[in-house]
Amino acid sequence: MKRFEEVRDLILSLEDDFLKFYDKENQAAGTRVRKGMQELKNIAQDIRKEVQDIKNSQQA
Repeated sequence: MKRFEEVRDLILSLEDDFLKFYDKENQAAGTRVRKGMQELKNIAQDIRKEVQDIKNSQQA
């Protein structure tokens, strides 16, 4: 569940930057959004690997 909390916290932390980028067209906020989304992608990939490893170890 720790990983889920990381994802949730990251998404919530990006909310202001999403609003600034889409509503106020703040370009710097767009850069922060892109960086945060890349981090989210990396965390998601780590979670996928972790779940697969746990699943495989339980089948053995």
